[in-house]
Amino acid sequence: MKAKSLYLAVLLVGLLSWNCSNKDGLTSSETVSLKPSLKSGVQELTTAMNAISTSAGYQVLATTDLTTKSAELSYLDTITHSILLADIAGVYDYKANTFMREHMSIMRFFNKTGESSQMIVRLPEEKVKSWRSLLHFSPADTLLTNNYEVSISDYQYNFKRYVGYDYSMASAIKIKNTDAGVLKIQSSKNKTYGYTYASEFAFPNGYEIKCQYTSGDTATSVYAITNGTKTLYEEKYTAIKSSTEMRHREREFSLTIGDVLITRSMNQGQSHLDSAKVYVGGVLQLHSKVELVDLTTGTTNDADETDKCISNKKRELKITFDDGTVSTFTELAGTVVTDISTLFTSMKQVNFAINIVDWIAWDIYTNK
Repeated sequence: MKAKSLYLAVLLVGLLSWNCSNKDGLTSSETVSLKPSLKSGVQELTTAMNAISTSAGYQVLATTDLTTKSAELSYLDTITHSILLADIAGVYDYKANTFMREHMSIMRFFNKTGESSQMIVRLPEEKVKSWRSLLHFSPADTLLTNNYEVSISDYQYNFKRYVGYDYSMASAIKIKNTDAGVLKIQSSKNKTYGYTYASEFAFPNGYEIKCQYTSGDTATSVYAITNGTKTLYEEKYTAIKSSTEMRHREREFSLTIGDVLITRSMNQGQSHLDSAKVYVGGVLQLHSKVELVDLTTGTTNDADETDKCISNKKRELKITFDDGTVSTFTELAGTVVTDISTLFTSMKQVNFAINIVDWIAWDIYTNK
């Protein structure tokens, strides 16, 4: 009887030991590891960037900006102005024009050809790709077709000289009758709240990119690339300027690449940032280390810690993996880092086609 009890006790201890070992020490196939997870996330991101950069929608974002303005408010004008979608609704088609002198209105190159509850602007794709040729006549212009279409479903522009402005716009874009994507922009600037900007572009293939920036006492930046409900890349940055300091200090930072999350923050009451923490699939990595390295640009803005992100090449990651090997994020990700930076730079600038919309809206408003 004693022998049987001893046998059962040994068996029970063995089962408990096996159970604990499977909870605390996962098998090699179950072990969460940073390096392969990060490489997998980078590969998905590279695939996404390849799909985005070869799409028709990328042309919308990559086109050179048009900075020429058709008119300006009088320096004595302190009236609040508002341009709404109802004020500019209609269909506007580009027309070749031999007018060569210095122009004051872009409407010399566009005709209102129809009525619509939206604002629809159509012009040749060739004029979008080479904006300097838009307001210059060439005999070949008469052979061009208006195959680049911007349909504005939301437009609000409220502004007052020396005070600030509020701007919002939503547009669907087609190139040669093919959907290129949907672009939305919201922006504002005033003395009280500073500057805010948010833009997003949804591609027909399911990819979406977002860019947000807010200045003021609390400065924030967000850069994101998603595919449906899946986050492929998301970088967030927060910096705070207190009443005792005139410059911003970093408060929080996070970077998500696939299943990998890297975070760093300043806890309540602390005057310094914690070390960066690394998670893979929600599991804290105890044997991997990530160091955030700020890159200087040689400008006076280096001292003010706003928007210090990988997305704008102001930050680098130095990663020590659990096997002891060391790599920077740039070395690991390769050219996709530059591709991301270029993409988000475009998102922070008003693209050419939308600037044409703003220009037409302004001319319609001022000529009423």
